[in-house]
Amino acid sequence: MRPSRRPTTQPRLRKQPKMRRLEAAAFVAQPKLQVPKTARKRQRRNFRRVHLPVAGIKQVIFSARWVSMLLLAMVVYALILIGLDEQFYVTTIPVDGANAIPAAEIVTASQLARQHIFAADPAGAAAGILGVPGVLSATVTVRWPNQVHIQVKENSPTALWVEGNNQFWVMSDGRLLPARADVLGLLMIEAEGVEATAVPATTGAETPAPSTANTAFVPADVLAGALQLKALRPNIDRLYFQPGNGLSYQDGRGWRAYFGSGLDMEQKLVVYETIVEQLQSQGITPAYVSVANQERPFYRSN
Repeated sequence: MRPSRRPTTQPRLRKQPKMRRLEAAAFVAQPKLQVPKTARKRQRRNFRRVHLPVAGIKQVIFSARWVSMLLLAMVVYALILIGLDEQFYVTTIPVDGANAIPAAEIVTASQLARQHIFAADPAGAAAGILGVPGVLSATVTVRWPNQVHIQVKENSPTALWVEGNNQFWVMSDGRLLPARADVLGLLMIEAEGVEATAVPATTGAETPAPSTANTAFVPADVLAGALQLKALRPNIDRLYFQPGNGLSYQDGRGWRAYFGSGLDMEQKLVVYETIVEQLQSQGITPAYVSVANQERPFYRSN
């Protein structure tokens, strides 16, 4: 048996009024629209930016390790510039206090010429200068960027000793050193019948040894007598020395006068002039006069 269908009730639709065609319409002004002030902020807030790890980057850049590497690179660069710049090399070295010793010899002994200012060793340079014969003391001053000053105190020679073609300075202690420059006013003592014993020793074929290797001396009584004769007779510019007769000089009146050695030259000169006066009064021109022993003077006539 089929179930009975219930009738479906549908709502009734209202009848819509007919649309009327608008033939004409008036223009209506629209209100002015304004963007809210907070819209731009919302837009910035809603816009998703790409955020960089700024804090991490700053931490890496300004870390102690990177700062140290940067400083090291700057120091290395500065050292390279200084090492290659000619301004930091020693080119001119003034020397004060050197009268008898050539300044060039002192500069060579210092080993500072063309040295970089960082490589200059004042203590080592002063020690090298002290090895120069005749130098008593040396002071080396180094200033930035390339200034070096040398101050020396030298043992000035008192006389010039001549042996053949060799010339030596006679120092105040009687030591003989090779003459390296012309010194005005030095008394010349020419050795006669003496071998050149003052030639400095050598450490190699042609390399001179240091001055300490030179042990040649003028006897103290000979040097003292020569200096005293020079002081008493300033016109004497050359003396002669013979091992047996001592000191002598060529009298301008035509003969040789022998005085021996020692510090009694004043008395010997008195005896000498007395003998010469007697000989001239007798019309005798001697070949030489010897007062080396003032108690037993003698002469030889021509």
